[in-house]
Amino acid sequence: MITPNPLATHICPKKINRMKQIVLISCVSRKRKTKSKAKDLYISPLFTYSLVYGQTLKPDEIFILSAKHYLLNLETEIEPYDVTLSNVSRKERDNKPNLKVLSKIEKKEWGRIVLEQLSKKANLEKDKFIFLAGQSYIKPIRIELMKRGLNNIYFEEPLKGKKQGERVKLLKDLIKQI
Repeated sequence: MITPNPLATHICPKKINRMKQIVLISCVSRKRKTKSKAKDLYISPLFTYSLVYGQTLKPDEIFILSAKHYLLNLETEIEPYDVTLSNVSRKERDNKPNLKVLSKIEKKEWGRIVLEQLSKKANLEKDKFIFLAGQSYIKPIRIELMKRGLNNIYFEEPLKGKKQGERVKLLKDLIKQI
């Protein structure tokens, strides 16, 4: 059995009733080449296992953190795109001339917009958020939470500290346990 990472959970100090459990999954670079529902557009093993794991948690809602579309409903149809919040090497950029890597300012704005959208779908102070995403997607949201003085948010990051290949293995193991 996998032992939960104590550093991967932030529990707010106040005891309050939780309303909903919401899973947030980051987008990935591997996508279908045609317009698809968001849940079907992303085709990497990391996204696939994140979605399966998220569904096994039986959350109230699952959303995708999209570098281009911000907070996405799984059923929303979108065209493929090539935008990321992740740090990308010069070599990777050269191999993908259409790739848009968000700047530091754009990442802050992305975090603001995602949190604004999320606040319309969830209670930021009461709901539980499970992030299945890398730090490049979580950090802009955290920064915006701090700017708003929302320091008592309940969230989990089961993938925290794991490299991409390690994330897939961990997700597979977590799915087997459920």
